[in-house]
Amino acid sequence: MRNGRKQFPLRLSEDLYRAYEKWAGDEFRSVNAQIEAVLSEAVQKAGRSQQAETSDINNTKKGKL
Repeated sequence: MRNGRKQFPLRLSEDLYRAYEKWAGDEFRSVNAQIEAVLSEAVQKAGRSQQAETSDINNTKKGKL
């Protein structure tokens, strides 16, 4: 692990890879960066990230939840 980022192999179907490749190009990102962005957004929406937990704690303290 370098730069605090975990490396691991990922196998995708050719169709899914091509879809990510096009999507990444549309947003001027690499395929890897696009996959990371999609995964990060999914983790945040699911409330599974430490940032989401911190936000929930702060909102509870402010009476927003």
